[in-house]
Amino acid sequence: MKRLVVLDKAVGETPLAAIRVWKRENQEYAHLPASYAGRLDPMASGKLLVLLGEECKRQKEYTSLDKEYEIEVLLDVASDTGDVLGISKCAGIETAVDERALSDALRHERGAHMRAYPAFSSKTVGGKPLFLHALEGSLSYMKVPEHVEHIYSIRHQGSYTISDSELETKITALLDLVTHTDEPSKRLGEDFRVDAIRARWQELFKTTQGRNFSVLRLQVTCASGTYMRSLAGRLGAALGTSALALSIRRTKIGKYVSLFGWTGFWMKNIE
Repeated sequence: MKRLVVLDKAVGETPLAAIRVWKRENQEYAHLPASYAGRLDPMASGKLLVLLGEECKRQKEYTSLDKEYEIEVLLDVASDTGDVLGISKCAGIETAVDERALSDALRHERGAHMRAYPAFSSKTVGGKPLFLHALEGSLSYMKVPEHVEHIYSIRHQGSYTISDSELETKITALLDLVTHTDEPSKRLGEDFRVDAIRARWQELFKTTQGRNFSVLRLQVTCASGTYMRSLAGRLGAALGTSALALSIRRTKIGKYVSLFGWTGFWMKNIE
């Protein structure tokens, strides 16, 4: 019997939903407890490390593993979650990618920095996750805690432009992938507020007809606890606009090492 498994979580799934699907397809593990080590947001996809049986007791040993992501950053649009599954707002400007400014912004992101947790995150404050405080409207009355985020490398892999009609089609398709959830912690948000979010995107696209949007493609290698949604917003601000994570895919889990001129991931006992 396996002690752990790496699943390919789909866009729209919660980690718990991904585990349920895997257990249905692997009935010999249906009776075993399972827990994920390093969550992925519903709109993120890619590698999800799942511990099985007694290995669940060692969860803390696995949550500190480094990660690699491929992300797309949409400029000139923000949301309260930092990704597509949020209440969106257009900056009202059309930003072209300035390569020098982007290079400076990426260089500034490298290394260790003290960052505030995202408003829509599971970090607990006063016995309640921040996303519940955000939904209840109590976030403005508290100090959001900070933590260290460490980015080892961040590479620009190209940019592209997308028309408003193409972007609308893409985002509509992404939101259609969001699955129903009966998780108790999600009740206040009513299935991630997807109906309200879809309506807000429709309103936004009525005001952006005939324009293009710039999208950055990045590869990010980082320590555990580094939020790609927050990174997208910071990059937008550095370029004089707003931004959100249009897509997030986790491509590697392990320990990032640099030895004798070689850099990469050490994946022993994980894959």
